Order: sequence, then structure tokens, then C-alpha cells
Amino acid sequence: MTRKRRRLQVLVLCMLGLGTAAALTLAAFQDHLVFFHAPSDIAAGKVPRERMLRIGGLVEAGSVQRVPGTTEIRFRVTDMAHAVEVSFSGVLPDLFREGQGVVANGRLGTDGTFRASEVLARHDETYMPPEAAEALKRSGHWKPGAPPPSSRN
Repeated sequence: MTRKRRRLQVLVLCMLGLGTAAALTLAAFQDHLVFFHAPSDIAAGKVPRERMLRIGGLVEAGSVQRVPGTTEIRFRVTDMAHAVEVSFSGVLPDLFREGQGVVANGRLGTDGTFRASEVLARHDETYMPPEAAEALKRSGHWKPGAPPPSSRN
């Protein structure tokens, strides 16, 4: 075997190893990527079921219900066009309340209820999660006096 052929074989093996490593890395990332979706996306059926995702919007007024004898809380998240039922077991953030911006991480169940594993509320009076603000702007329900969606404190 000539030197040139041996170098070519080593180069092909290195490229094959690099390609395999890249494919394995991308496959691992795909399982752990969390995408943001608005309630309108869920209502349109654009969201995969039983996959980790993030939803955001406003907590619908009058929708917060505590299940007696448990730590489960049910509420609805809306982008003013559509709303999604959310179920969460645990302690909600202190700033969580009706009419406020919220982002929830979890999975959409087969029954259409979003099962949240984590709920995040806005941290002060001028902040709204950028994704939630963009969803409100798209739905045409952005409050004129509210800060622009790109503002962060």
C-alpha cells in the first residue's frame, strides 16, 4: 500500500468518525431542545404532543383553581386569541397572579392540557417574557402603554 493510499484511508476514517460524533451530538440535542409556543400555536395543532416545550402568555382572569387536598393548581394561559389549560403541582412564584405574564415549561398531554413542570412569572412591573410579548403583538392584543417586546431589565 502506498503512502498516498494510507493517508487517504486515515482521512476517510477521520471524516467518518467526525460525522458519527456530529450525528450523535445532534440526536442528543434534539431530545433536550425546548421550543416556545403561544396558545394560538397549540390551538392550530402546530405543537407535538408529549414533547418538552415552553408556552407563554397571560394568566387568564378567573381561571386559577387549586385542587383541594393537593398542591395541584390549574389555570389558563392566553394570548388573547386562544387559551390553554395548564396543570401544575408545586409552589408557584410569588409574583404569579391573574392577568400577569407567565412562561411554563412542560409537556402537552393527549387531552390538550399542558402539564407544567416549571412556572416562571415576570420579575417586575415592566418585564414580560419576550416570547409572550411577541405572541400578544401577533394576536393584536398588545397594550399600547406596555414596554416593547424587546425590552429587558
